[in-house]
Amino acid sequence: MTRQLSFVDIIMGLSVALLWGMGLVFAKAALEHFPPVLLMTCRFIVTAGALVWFVRPPWGQMRALFLIALISAALQYSLTFTGLKGLDASITALVVQLEVPFLVIIGVVALGEVAGVRKWIGIAMAFIGVALISGEPKVASAWLSVLLVIGGAFTWAVGQEMTRALKDISGLTVTAWVAVFAVPQLAVVSLIFEENHIEAIRTAQPVVWGAVLYMGLIMTALGYGMWYTLVRKHPISLIAPFLLMLPVFAVLGGVFFLGEELGIRAILGGAIVIAGVAFILVERPKPETSLPD
Repeated sequence: MTRQLSFVDIIMGLSVALLWGMGLVFAKAALEHFPPVLLMTCRFIVTAGALVWFVRPPWGQMRALFLIALISAALQYSLTFTGLKGLDASITALVVQLEVPFLVIIGVVALGEVAGVRKWIGIAMAFIGVALISGEPKVASAWLSVLLVIGGAFTWAVGQEMTRALKDISGLTVTAWVAVFAVPQLAVVSLIFEENHIEAIRTAQPVVWGAVLYMGLIMTALGYGMWYTLVRKHPISLIAPFLLMLPVFAVLGGVFFLGEELGIRAILGGAIVIAGVAFILVERPKPETSLPD
């Protein structure tokens, strides 16, 4: 792995944050028509259909991929996007940043990893920020949606730890086959908990299908393709800070395209959340040691 980002790498990193952040904005718009889990089912049909032809079936790891899809796709997206239906995209983008603190906590509790004081300060800041956001009047009245998004952030972190255990498998293969397994899983959840599926599909306007294509092709297939390219080239500590721009792009998209407004409490809480995640992701440079003359 290299330790210097090229201009192309920087553009890719910023593009990933932009594509993922705007994905929440597109999803929020599409949720005016589609039930959330049905929307995610359609999204992963698009992703699976676009990618599965280009990767070989990882026969020895199918069971692991099925379980990863169950946790990090079917459960996570059901929770997060059901929560998004009751919240603004900008608020959701800020709350979902708890994915990073949860990832650190799970690493410490389940894997025996060591987190320094700096990371624990960042974790505390992130949760304090979300608490401030939750005190915003319009957010406080949607407390169940907030809890769903927090649950989605936790299950995302669990899924990431499960993915880390995979051996000898490319990121593109993981993305493709998680999508393949996620489709029937999400479909079952949607059939159990949602209704009016045929009517929603039949009456969906082209702009709604455009949002589905964006989430399936641009947000997931292209976004993760660029992300895994960066992951293969650079240490995760070098590229993870790009993700700090994701909530910024989502907030701007929500304000300009959806007409959302953030109160002072939400702005302050959001700034604290982003600062806390930055404490976790951005490592202080280690002092270089020189050999004696």
